[in-house]
Amino acid sequence: MNSEASVELSDRDEERAWYEYKKTSSPKLREQLIIKYASLVKYIAGRIAVTTPPNIEFDDLVSYGILGLIDAIEKYDPKMGCKFKTYATIRIKGAIYDELRLLDWVPRSVRQKAKDIEQVYSSLELRLGRPATDEEVAQSMNITVEELNQLTLEVSGASVISLDDIKYIGGDSDEVSIRDTVESHVVPGPEIKIEREEVKRLLIEAINKLPQREREVIALYYYEELTLREIGEVLGVTESRVSQLHTKAIMRLRGYLSRARATFVLT
Repeated sequence: MNSEASVELSDRDEERAWYEYKKTSSPKLREQLIIKYASLVKYIAGRIAVTTPPNIEFDDLVSYGILGLIDAIEKYDPKMGCKFKTYATIRIKGAIYDELRLLDWVPRSVRQKAKDIEQVYSSLELRLGRPATDEEVAQSMNITVEELNQLTLEVSGASVISLDDIKYIGGDSDEVSIRDTVESHVVPGPEIKIEREEVKRLLIEAINKLPQREREVIALYYYEELTLREIGEVLGVTESRVSQLHTKAIMRLRGYLSRARATFVLT
């Protein structure tokens, strides 16, 4: 990048830069936008890195995220009704997760274990009408609670399990993801707004049904944006325990949302 292009945009100049970029597709302005949001890519890559195996390099995650950022810059329309940071965050996460899926680094056996646990949570909680305890889940799987915790930790350490993959299945069986709802190049129509609100309603309803500890982990990770280590310090537990709680929470949510015509994609 030349010295002229490397000057970072101020917040005050950004609105004007978007207007000019959409008119001219100026490489200089694009580089300035990339520089301005490069720190966002690193931040997102860092959060995802804590849920991936050690063989996945942080720099690779950043590279995938930069591709998502560039894609976001090309496709963003200031008239679309959301801030660029919101739009770019979802595109960056999507690009990183998409590349991880292409690597196919999750063993089939781990995928199956995750599905097995999720099905047990779903069937138990449907029958009980409340969150199933670890003892009930372990008994249903004919294993001990210690074995369940170890299994959950194994799944959480080798799978990309995230709220970011939530999808809503509409009445016409079309899948609409959270990412889809902000990718439109026009102001969202009534159908998209309704689908977006339905996703939010279902997600809030599902989170409110979680056990308190798991609900706290979800709130601290996705809304307060703390790392697993920081959440462990807040709750007074180990990072591995937080990882277990996060995975259990996601599995409960997946089961609840699948019964409510929503689903997560597990890869």
